Amino acid sequence: MNKEWYKIKNLGDIISPALMVYPDRIEKNISTMIAMAGGTQNLRPHIKTHKTAEIVQLQLNRGIQKFKCATIAEAELLGNCGAADILLALQPVGPNINRFFRLIAEFPNSIFSTIVDDAQIVEKIAKTAKEKGIRVPLWLDINSGMNRSGILPNAKAAELYKKIYEDPNLKAAGLHVYDGHIRDKDLFEREQKCNEEFEVVLDLKKSLENQGFLIPTIVAGGSPTFPIHLKREGVETSPGTTLLWDAGYATSYKDMEFLPAAVLLTRVISKPNSNLVCFDLGHKHLASEMNFPRVLLLEGEVCSQIGQSEEHLMVQCPNDEMFTVGDVAYAIPVHICPTVAKYKEVLTVVDGCLSGAWQVAARNLKIKI
Repeated sequence: MNKEWYKIKNLGDIISPALMVYPDRIEKNISTMIAMAGGTQNLRPHIKTHKTAEIVQLQLNRGIQKFKCATIAEAELLGNCGAADILLALQPVGPNINRFFRLIAEFPNSIFSTIVDDAQIVEKIAKTAKEKGIRVPLWLDINSGMNRSGILPNAKAAELYKKIYEDPNLKAAGLHVYDGHIRDKDLFEREQKCNEEFEVVLDLKKSLENQGFLIPTIVAGGSPTFPIHLKREGVETSPGTTLLWDAGYATSYKDMEFLPAAVLLTRVISKPNSNLVCFDLGHKHLASEMNFPRVLLLEGEVCSQIGQSEEHLMVQCPNDEMFTVGDVAYAIPVHICPTVAKYKEVLTVVDGCLSGAWQVAARNLKIKI
């Protein structure tokens, strides 16, 4: 493999910082994802990482038709792309309930569903569905240990599922479980923890089915637990970061052979002191919620990232002669998902040349609906 796969021959007038994506590597990641899952039937990739129509289309071209998203804008993007089955994995509240119904009306050829964990929201959705004369598929969102959203898998959860199941205006689609808190680097330890926490979900499923309430499907996990949930029958997996990958996941999850497919182009803007180099890669252009390092510099890896402000990334190097003011540098983000959202467009690179740009179409909370 070309060790300098990320470099661009025609730098031209590229304004930095810029986020570049490599379609050939994205396609390889899609192939890896499908091969791991044994086909597309139980794949429901999340689009929150890339929010981009062209990457959705690459997946559609490979037969993936079920998708997961986090915002109404992402759901609208999927509708515009012609995706058949779209799960909004964030319980709609406030005006988002009406926006959800507008999606259903706007894209009649797509099936829209969403997750719920609250009886009042279930009632509001059922009431609106009745008024519009339609049935809405709902997934019961289960909190299996992350404590971010969802309902604990107990008697209260069973009652809420029954409420959905028995309402003529709703369709019980199944259970939704996100376990993003399971991040063990060792696959065996990650699998043990994942299976342990999933037991309570299976217990709830069994209990409901024994009472005559069917659970058609379970949607489970994200990228870290993707290799674990894909082994389960009747479970759809929802990897998202797998499409672009990043330095954080590449370091933590060596059991998965995905390729980094997004790279930041940055420039040296100052050398304010000896062995101190400043890049134009501040908070506004790079996810900064984690400790340093926040990027993997593809050249000058011996340097240490020591500070960041809105426009600047400060790097300490053993020898600052490796960089000159104005030099271009390439870096893979440690966390790609929030980094993509900072860019209006990503630049595409094919065979080492800048080939175009893709709009990050669902970057904002609203497209039209």
